[in-house]
Amino acid sequence: MLRGGCFCRAVRYEIDAQPTKETICHCTMCRHAAGAPIVAWFTVPPGSVRFVAAEPRRYRSSEHATRSFCPDCGTTLTYQSTRTPGDLDIATCSLDEPEQVPPRDHTFSRSMLSWVTIADDLPAWPTTRESDR
Repeated sequence: MLRGGCFCRAVRYEIDAQPTKETICHCTMCRHAAGAPIVAWFTVPPGSVRFVAAEPRRYRSSEHATRSFCPDCGTTLTYQSTRTPGDLDIATCSLDEPEQVPPRDHTFSRSMLSWVTIADDLPAWPTTRESDR
């Protein structure tokens, strides 16, 4: 069981699925949404996530994507695309123990800021894994 939530602890969740697609995203939309140079995500089935204290607020960040965040403190929590309805991305660092889900790669590395340096040996995809194969 993975547990997490927002910074102020108003929104809390539990996940009863094995994470997949663990990544560090460098895309401009994630950067803007989180106010950070990169955002770590992992994927689980939407039905495996249960909010146990308050619900996040959701907003459409593009024609196909919905993001969620805490309405009190603003912590980025989830991302979901209509293009992959069976996937719900969870912001890794919203976990109580983010070390439990380390990244396996970098996505959208073509959008990486010039002052960010990748200092690991993980694969780096110019865009998404699927479109880069």
